[in-house]
Amino acid sequence: MTRVLVMGASGRLGAYMRQFWPGMAIDPVWQYRADAPADALLWHPLRAPVPDCGPVETVLCLSGVTQGAALDRNADLALAALKAARALGAGRVLLASSSAVYGADPGPHAENGPCRPVNDYGHAKLAMEQAAFRQADGVNLCCLRIGNIAGADALLGGLRPDVRPMLHRFKDGRAPRRAYIGPKTLSDVLAQLASRADVLPPVLNIAQPGLVGMDALLRAAGRDWDWTDAPATALPELRLALDRLQGLCPFPAATAEALVAEWRLTWAAATPTDRA
Repeated sequence: MTRVLVMGASGRLGAYMRQFWPGMAIDPVWQYRADAPADALLWHPLRAPVPDCGPVETVLCLSGVTQGAALDRNADLALAALKAARALGAGRVLLASSSAVYGADPGPHAENGPCRPVNDYGHAKLAMEQAAFRQADGVNLCCLRIGNIAGADALLGGLRPDVRPMLHRFKDGRAPRRAYIGPKTLSDVLAQLASRADVLPPVLNIAQPGLVGMDALLRAAGRDWDWTDAPATALPELRLALDRLQGLCPFPAATAEALVAEWRLTWAAATPTDRA
């Protein structure tokens, strides 16, 4: 049983872990900044020293800022995760980064390839990785460049019952295509990575093999949509090289139907946002 400190347990990814990790060989310590359940750890990592919650083997940092003036706090949170690892005796830190660090090239992007982010979020995540690596001495730091997550993405995660979604259509008539992973599959991947005994590579792309069209996702979710011409700056597809991950945690290729089925297993299924 691997004891894991999960920073950011109250966020959407943390909610996925809390739902799907029970029954796995993981003993989680769930960290909250406020309104912590009785069995969780109440700790603000940017304001308070690391509390003594007993030794852990892995720190999984899901905490992060996605937009706005506080994007630079992503680096601060990464350094707080390293500080927690040293204080609690953890030999490994898994840091949630993003495929946004790769920028506007369609790929496939290998972990050792160039990073040319084009938006503030991508720049912030790359700066976070760089800051963490500068202070990772003695800790097996693995930055997880996560692709689109079904339900935590702007498409499925942004569906509203009273709003018809809009999709870009490119000159070939196709919708955007992205590297996706389901929330349950992501939970399985993170559990396996957190509990491995060997040293992980410094960077891992996280997605299921293949590309999924956003129109296929909406079709699988039973939603109609409207088209709009894709602007010149829009990216038709973003591919991730997944040889490293498949060598560690082999998973089947993503399909729109399977992704939507995993999404419907989550708390999203209790809301009307995925209904026509």
